[in-house]
Order: sequence, then C-alpha cells, then structure tokens
Amino acid sequence: MSDMPCDFDSTMKRLEACGQAQVLSGWSSLDSSRRASLLNQINTLPLESIPELVAQCVLSHDHGGGSKDLSPPEVTAPGPDEAAELAKRGEEIIRDGRVAAFTVAGGQGTRLGWGGPKGTYPATPVSGKPLFRVFAEQIQAASDHWNTRICWYIMTSEANDSATRDFFADNNWFGLPRTQVMLFPQGMMPCFDAESGHLLMEAPDRLAMSPDGHGGSIAALHRSGALEQMSVLGIDTISYFQVDNPIAPVIDPVFIGLHADPARSSGEMSSKMVPKISSGEKVGVFCKVGDCTEVIEYSDMPEDLQEKRDQQGRLVYDAGNIALHLLGVEFAQRLCNSNELPWHRAVKNIPWFDQASGTHMTPKSPNGVKLERFIFDALSLATRPAVLEVERSREFAPIKNAVGNDSPESCRQAQSNLYGQWLESHGVNIARNDSGDVLADIEISPLTAMDASQLDSTDLPKAIGPADRILF
Repeated sequence: MSDMPCDFDSTMKRLEACGQAQVLSGWSSLDSSRRASLLNQINTLPLESIPELVAQCVLSHDHGGGSKDLSPPEVTAPGPDEAAELAKRGEEIIRDGRVAAFTVAGGQGTRLGWGGPKGTYPATPVSGKPLFRVFAEQIQAASDHWNTRICWYIMTSEANDSATRDFFADNNWFGLPRTQVMLFPQGMMPCFDAESGHLLMEAPDRLAMSPDGHGGSIAALHRSGALEQMSVLGIDTISYFQVDNPIAPVIDPVFIGLHADPARSSGEMSSKMVPKISSGEKVGVFCKVGDCTEVIEYSDMPEDLQEKRDQQGRLVYDAGNIALHLLGVEFAQRLCNSNELPWHRAVKNIPWFDQASGTHMTPKSPNGVKLERFIFDALSLATRPAVLEVERSREFAPIKNAVGNDSPESCRQAQSNLYGQWLESHGVNIARNDSGDVLADIEISPLTAMDASQLDSTDLPKAIGPADRILF
C-alpha cells in the first residue's frame, strides 16, 4: 500500500473514530485519481460531528413534534394608514442601498416536464417569461424607482449551477450589471443507511449526497463570501424568496418597514403569512411555542388544532407560511457561527453502491435517510420576529405541480386575476367567469408597474374581453 496518498492514514483514523471506516473498504479497486477524489470528498465532511448526527437524527425516530404547547402567533395586519407609515420607513432603507434580494433556486423543473433549472421555466401568461427574468425585472424596476443599487444573490445547486450560469450569460444577465448578481451552490449532506447509520456510497469512489435544504442557504451565503460582501456594501437586510413564486414582491417597503420597526421587531428575522384556504391545506403554520415563534409543519400539527376555529369561524391556526422572509445580515452571520439550526430527517428510497458485491442497488422501499435544514427554524432563534399578514392573491402563486393546485396553469390564472384587479381599480371593465376568474390573459411587467398605483390610466383600454391577450 505504498502508493497510497499521504493523507490516507489520517482519513482512515478519522473514519474509524466516527464509526464509518467502511467507506474506504473498496480502496484497492480504485485508481489514483479516483482515490484522490474520494479522499477529497470525505475530508470536506464534518466527520467528528457524524456520530452525534447519526444518533440524534438518523437512528432516532423522535421528530420532536406533537407534544409542544402551541398558541396562535402575533400577526401584524396593517390598515392603509399603518401600511403607509411602514412603507415610508422601508423606502428609506431601500434608497440607502441596505436591502439585497436572495433567491433560493436549487430546483430542477423535472416535475413540470421541464428539462432545465426551475428558474428557467416560462411562467407568465402572455409572453412566457422565465422565472429568473420576472425577478430580474422586479429588481431593475425597484432599483430605478428608488434610485439605488440592489444586489441579487442566487443559490443554485450542484445539479443546476452550471446550467443556471449559462442561462444568465445567454440572457446577458437580463440587463442587470454583472457585478450586482452573485450565484453560488448550496451545500450538500451525505446520505445514511436507515438501519445502521452508515454513510451510503453512490459509486466506488463517491459518497451518496443530497442538498442540505433551504435552511442551508444561510451557510451557503457565508461560505460563498456573500455575507461578507453585504457587510462591505452596507447591506443589512436580506429579502429571501423561492424561485417558484413569480408574484412574490422581491422588494416590499411595507415588509421592510415592519422588519425595521424597533417596537415590533428586532430586525433579525421577519416572515409573511397568508390565511390558510382550508384546515387541510398542506402548508406550515406560524405558531407560538412558549415565548418563541415557530413554523409547525402541517404533518406535525395535531388534527384538533388544525380544525379549531374562533367565534367568528376563522381558523385559529391559519397563519400559513409562504416562504417569504427578511433576515438581518448580522443575524445570519451569528447563525453560521453558532450552527444552531436543527437537522430534519427524511426517510427515502436512495440508490446506493454495495461495496461488498460491487453492485449498484435500487431499493423498492425506503432504505436511507437524507438530512436537511429549514430556513424557518431560524425564527425560534430570533428575538421578537415579526409576522406580516398579506393577501394570497397579491403574493403567493407558486409553481410546484404539473397540474391542479400550485401548477403553471393555476399560477398563470393567478397572475391574470391580479393584473385584472389592478386594471379594474383604474376603471377598466374586465370579463370574468362565474368563479370570479379573469377570462383574458393579462400580464403587466414590473418595468411597467410594480403595483396598481403605478399604472398610467391614460394609456389603459376601456374594456378587456374573454379572448384577449394583453401585455403591458
């Protein structure tokens, strides 16, 4: 074994110390380049923390749900005057260049039958703009409106990083200054055998890995140098949103104003919610757990609490999480330093390589554990996080499924309904069906108007009919 790299012995000792020496059992079958690749991958892992991780998250079946003392959260639902006051504060922060946009865009469009990164999916009802262009136009419009520089940070994944970079380059960065856009991949976590807790292999020279969840975005911001860059540029607020929701307001002065209001928020983390459409809607719910604000996954929410209603008939626990958050840069840095975000266990069918037989295995039932972190778990670590109630029709129309709810079709309809509402506020007659849905296809670019107040009434038609396709 004289041809082994000099760090083989130290790597083996680290693996033995954490009970994972089997990872190198196929060493003798590898050539020098594959050996180097495997050692490099192993040594990027926090091996010393793996025994505790395996004991607490892989082999343990205690999810920590169901036994918490829950109560409804404190939610801000501002009226017009209060919203205007919050917006004034928020606009000052935006003008000062203190806000950055942050898109979580690690997904592929596979479930939609799309062969590229999800952010490249054509999402708008008339022009079919890709999701990335929708957000780029919002950022450009906000930059122009408030005469400021808004940096855009985008977290990709190992699977789509190269394709995403190519897409931005092919589209000339959507007209944004190249120096204002930073792309970086999210972190990865090893996959574990559900029974033994052993690290699974994908190939003789490669561990099986999976993305570390949207909660890993904070560590990715740190690892990429984005948090340091934000501090240098004077950015103190991160506007977090996911790539699948094209009507999400990227830069929202009301939300930013609430986040910066010392009477209601520490400025560490704030979130938006919409009332659930039914007790069975599969979204996480904001709750108070003791003195902390948390998001409880719908699967962990006791059924009696899901159904509970107040005297007005409204669900008591109806504060649905729509994955729109603001984070303070200092708070994000502190989370990275403390490493406090918990890991969540997901049992999955994970293909793996059996080193003993030299065979690639495709399991027919769940055999492995993937670990991921959730961004909303940071709420419980924040002091006085604020939760803002917003309108679903204005802020939440995700594209997640190929058909049905949260599909491209439902999202396009939501966009037409929203823009139809804007036009109706200016006196335009809009054809609707009995369910209230707009019958035309309507699309308004953020470069034309970021909200109804920015539409120029003199350039609007008097009416829009059922078969019309209107692009502003």
